[in-house]
Amino acid sequence: MKDYSKIGGKSTMQRTSRRLEGTAMGSTVFDLKPGVGIGPFYIGMPICDAFGKIEQDPNVYDVVHVKYYDEDPLKLDVVISFPDHGFHLRFDPSSQRLRLIEIYDVKRLQMRYGNSTIGGPSTLATFVAVYALFGPTFPGIYDKERGVYALFYPGLSFEFPIPDQYTDCCHDGEVALPLEFSDGTTPVTCRVSIYDKSSDKKVGVGKLMDRASVPPLAPGSLYMEEVHVKLGKELYFTVGGQHMPFGASPQDVWTEIGRPCGIHPKQVDQMVIHSASDLRPKTTLCGDYFYNYFTRGFDILFDGETHKAKKFVLHTNYPGHADFNSYIKCNFMISVGEGETEANRGGNKITPSTNWEQVKEVLGECGPAAIQTQGSTSNPFGSTYVYGYKDVAFEVMKNGHIATITLFQS
Repeated sequence: MKDYSKIGGKSTMQRTSRRLEGTAMGSTVFDLKPGVGIGPFYIGMPICDAFGKIEQDPNVYDVVHVKYYDEDPLKLDVVISFPDHGFHLRFDPSSQRLRLIEIYDVKRLQMRYGNSTIGGPSTLATFVAVYALFGPTFPGIYDKERGVYALFYPGLSFEFPIPDQYTDCCHDGEVALPLEFSDGTTPVTCRVSIYDKSSDKKVGVGKLMDRASVPPLAPGSLYMEEVHVKLGKELYFTVGGQHMPFGASPQDVWTEIGRPCGIHPKQVDQMVIHSASDLRPKTTLCGDYFYNYFTRGFDILFDGETHKAKKFVLHTNYPGHADFNSYIKCNFMISVGEGETEANRGGNKITPSTNWEQVKEVLGECGPAAIQTQGSTSNPFGSTYVYGYKDVAFEVMKNGHIATITLFQS
């Protein structure tokens, strides 16, 4: 069960708490891997994999918040937060891959590096302790406006609050390391950032947070594979070079793109009532069936009588939709025009980042929308709107972004 609510301008998804008796702050130790990740979470991982890790260990991750910008989900990071452990996972909103791990409460999170531990309620992560554990490094950066000093290692940074009376000792290139104040004290870490070390960037919080980027995908990776769409004709998968036309048989599909993640019968099509020519009686199942490719972001609908592919459904996996985290994002590209080259040159293409207003600029205005409830009693996000054109239909969320695209032959 997941409870959904809105806080301010952001929406949050909060899993019902399943805390075990005796679970204490800092009782779980997370392995710290600079430049790679922490615990089971690694830089570059897709958001669906992160949710999978959470579901595998619900007793550790018993309170989870998911935050995103509801008005424009591509504007800000999608954040998975663990308030009991004091850290965030920040996912790039476009690729939906982990770009930054931000530990905002070091007293809550106990980290193991090598044979030593740091952080948690009993082991203060002081400047001297950090320097002794991770070794010498170059002088960091003092942010005068925020009153913090950042110390950098490859793929790892620490931030320390500097009291006003000691700011004179913090100037770039002039700080004696390890940093100790004149009264013999040393600052305690207030934040830790973990990010891709291959970029050789200094990443922290505040203005430095945006420097973190996801690492490049491995050659041949199917994640975010471009899927080129020829309306009314076929899909083309760019990594493997497979073509998937309308009319393909299940055997064709297995041969070209492999075994589906799931197969399930299609429920009765509620939209069929709008077709005066369809006089078939309504039943619970219509005989058609889906091949679900959750890990590639699309479904294929087969006709129950001819066993030929008659629809393709492409998913954008936006938060705020009922199917969020059921599918990996499909990185489709629909070119509109006489030819793909001409369409791309003229900007007449539709991708997952294209919003509804931009779709209308490409395809023109269309008729009124059909309202899609998706079971409004169990869907906390409310209805979506379906607009149809020749050979394609768009399911549009209330914020104007495309949730799914259904391809068919008119």
